[in-house]
Amino acid sequence: MGFLAVANAYTMRVCLNIAITQMVRRHAPSQAYEDGSCPGDLDEVVADPTEISGYNWDEETQGIILSAFYYGYIVTHLPGGMLAERFGGKYSLGFGVLSTAVFTLLTPWAVSLGGATGLIILRVLEGLGEGTTFPALNAMLARWAPVSERGRMGSLVFGGAQIGNIAGTYFSGLVIKETGEWQSVFYLFGSIGILWFILWAILCYNDPESHPYISDKEKKYLEEALGRHHNSQPSSIPWKAIFMSVPLWALVCAQIGHDYGYFTMVTDLPKYMTGVLKFDIHRTGTLAALPYAVMWISSILFGWICDKIVKKQWMTVTNARKTFTTIASVGPGICMILASYSGCNTEAVVILFTASMGLMGAFYPGMKVNALDLSSNFAGTIMAIVNGIGAITGIIAPYLVGLLTPDSTLTQWRLVFWITLAVFIVTNLVFVAWASGDEQWWNSSSQDAKKQEVEAATNQSINNEVKL
Repeated sequence: MGFLAVANAYTMRVCLNIAITQMVRRHAPSQAYEDGSCPGDLDEVVADPTEISGYNWDEETQGIILSAFYYGYIVTHLPGGMLAERFGGKYSLGFGVLSTAVFTLLTPWAVSLGGATGLIILRVLEGLGEGTTFPALNAMLARWAPVSERGRMGSLVFGGAQIGNIAGTYFSGLVIKETGEWQSVFYLFGSIGILWFILWAILCYNDPESHPYISDKEKKYLEEALGRHHNSQPSSIPWKAIFMSVPLWALVCAQIGHDYGYFTMVTDLPKYMTGVLKFDIHRTGTLAALPYAVMWISSILFGWICDKIVKKQWMTVTNARKTFTTIASVGPGICMILASYSGCNTEAVVILFTASMGLMGAFYPGMKVNALDLSSNFAGTIMAIVNGIGAITGIIAPYLVGLLTPDSTLTQWRLVFWITLAVFIVTNLVFVAWASGDEQWWNSSSQDAKKQEVEAATNQSINNEVKL
């Protein structure tokens, strides 16, 4: 259900990326292919000026619309994580996805009433609801996932993002083509989100202790597996220690790199396929979904490999996290650059973008589960800080792409991908230098309590000896 939560969240997030290509007014393409555009499916569609329709939103306006979601998204990360730690992640996550589903259903109404402004406001509200997703799930994983299984379980749950991207892009293209209306995708995915919430409320619980149907054998196993790492939570969050933690800020840097590259691909790949490669909407939806399918499979495979390496002690947890994060940073960046230099060779471009997203799957057993390593007790808060700061790139990336690609030419997109590669490399170097896979001392006050007990016992022993 956690996997489906992420999948639903992403279908509602990314369906606009496909729909907006049909919402905006499409002008007849220039035949000056040597200037950096490609011939393709759309030439036949928009060559007749009488067929031009839609909203007159330029690339910069589209960038603002696509980034609006993240203004709300970053705001509710920290409150969502703190609520999940204090009261459990069930309803922090559940109500967040439910509110996003309701706003998704209202999208056609908001656009017809308020145009670009109405859509921007609604997308901010959607982001507010969805911002609780990852912090709440991380808090729940801390109570359900043993250390030896975190790579696989984290990859499986967070890999729901790729299934959401697959469903959101493929079915958006298919449904729009079949219905002839962009509004239909919002009705579809909003309804599915509400159905998920009903099942979530009935089936899922915050932790093994509160689950009424868990077997005694599994409950005992989880208590033993988590007991050493999931101590009783301190009465207050050690904010100073957290914000002074070098491994935490290394993780933040890795998250910034991951999110910048990921949001560039997720938000703008459909625009690249329609604007540069001139694919029609169905072909765009199908081929834009392929990289996410590969990323989902690779994330599970990388998760299994990482757990195997750690379990066999071929690498420490720290080195494993650094290795897989490096694979997920350098590989995708190089593939993006190669794709931009493949010109109008659509097969090569699709293969390279697919390889890029496939390698990005190594982020999940790399830096994505690293918050659980650092602190199981404050997993929700840590994820909120890391994911919230990283999500700021969701505001920057689409807007920057809109500014840099006003004509959607290959040469303009090349600069976008070079910037992405630079961000990948710089943030990865910081992570490799200062990241850690060890539990941090500020994870629990129980260590201090034990230390005080030892000191008290020592003092008592000294006093007794003095009296004797």
